[in-house]
Amino acid sequence: MLDDFLLRALLAGLGVAAMAGPLGCFVVWRRMAYFGDSLAHNALLGVALGLLLGIDPTLGVAFASISLALLLVMLQRQKLLASDTLLGILAHSGLALGLVVLSFMRDVRVDLFAYLFGDLLAVRPLDIVYIFGVAALVLLTLWLTWRRLILITLHEELAAAEGLPVLRLRLTLILLTAITIAVAMKVVGVLLITSLLIIPAAAARRLATTPEQMAGGATLLAALAVVAGLAGSYQFDTPSGPSVVVAAALLFVMAMIGGSFRRSAA
Repeated sequence: MLDDFLLRALLAGLGVAAMAGPLGCFVVWRRMAYFGDSLAHNALLGVALGLLLGIDPTLGVAFASISLALLLVMLQRQKLLASDTLLGILAHSGLALGLVVLSFMRDVRVDLFAYLFGDLLAVRPLDIVYIFGVAALVLLTLWLTWRRLILITLHEELAAAEGLPVLRLRLTLILLTAITIAVAMKVVGVLLITSLLIIPAAAARRLATTPEQMAGGATLLAALAVVAGLAGSYQFDTPSGPSVVVAAALLFVMAMIGGSFRRSAA
């Protein structure tokens, strides 16, 4: 019988894996890895705001991530700077501002290691409610917009010519990524969540032949990484978040080898 804390950790990890798999495919296809890192860096500002306002840090991270996403889209439309330059400015400014705000809160003790790298074994029942609620929202939205998101990923100009609301769809994808990072902070931490979005999707890409196969494969690999990482963390007393990412990296290596054999046999 699993201990209660271990069962909560497993449920939380599987909830994150369910949304990280298909969403990570779009992060890989659209080359949004740097965007994910920028959101993760900015999340520390959300933690500081959450503690400052006396609300759950997860809500603070969600607010900060969504604000960054909206600000980025607005600045991109101005076309004053390149997207990677904007991301660099916003990410490092948010990270620095978060650390400065935390430094003024001398009577608040903050476990930065847990926020940066996750503490899967400290998941509370309320965290599971957040994670599964957001997972349901993310998966439902992806299901309803899947084909249109695929089309704007393949060719935005052609999709716009076909009458698709490209800006609204792009904003939807960015907001889904933002809230996923916010709720996944408890599982793998703000600095490692991008890895859980990217690594399973990149591994599944080596084995899949259709977008739907890749999304399903990424979800399965993310879930396996959570189970294997959690088991390793429990067995060897290692940090849970990094252990999940190491497990995902091992699965990626196995997928690379499997994909090479598959192509050789074809």
